[in-house]
Amino acid sequence: MATGDGDDPESASARTPLLFGCVRVPGEPTAGRELYAHVRDRLAHLLDGEDDWIAALATIACELHAAFDAFDWTGFYRVARPGLLVVGPYQGGHGCLRIPFSRGVCGAAARTLRTHRVDDVTTFPGHIACSSATRSEIVVPVVSPGGSLLAVLDVDSDQPAAFTEEDRIELERICADLAARFPEGEATGPGRVTDRPWKRA
Repeated sequence: MATGDGDDPESASARTPLLFGCVRVPGEPTAGRELYAHVRDRLAHLLDGEDDWIAALATIACELHAAFDAFDWTGFYRVARPGLLVVGPYQGGHGCLRIPFSRGVCGAAARTLRTHRVDDVTTFPGHIACSSATRSEIVVPVVSPGGSLLAVLDVDSDQPAAFTEEDRIELERICADLAARFPEGEATGPGRVTDRPWKRA
């Protein structure tokens, strides 16, 4: 693999955490904001011209899950019908297959159309324990430009208080770009995707 500027490949890989698909090559830790910028840049490249909603969701879940060590489960719950979320695509262990708007952190984000960041899931009323390893969670709604809920992005961690205000801001940016690109979610379909490009870092 060419590294440019005559760098030794081993020393170059030791300095920079390179991302290939869904596999992170270990290296020196990168600041959160810089890493999010790298993820957004990759998404802009990978999803350029993509018009399939599920492919976009799968790619976003993959890139986020690979980039952050604290992300133990990363994926989407899509609105299947009024009041009901259905899992997928996602990365990690098995998720709950269906979540009503009335239950859990995902349901709360779906009802309120607001991000929910929970430092300790055991303190959240009605939390759904899809995995006993989950200690903290952040859920970001994917809301169309017209105000309709399309899906929620759910990220779980096996570490307590794993998510910060920076995570909230950056994940909301990614979800806003997704909703702007696919304003009708799965119904957007080929030929109906907006011409808005994915935002680069």
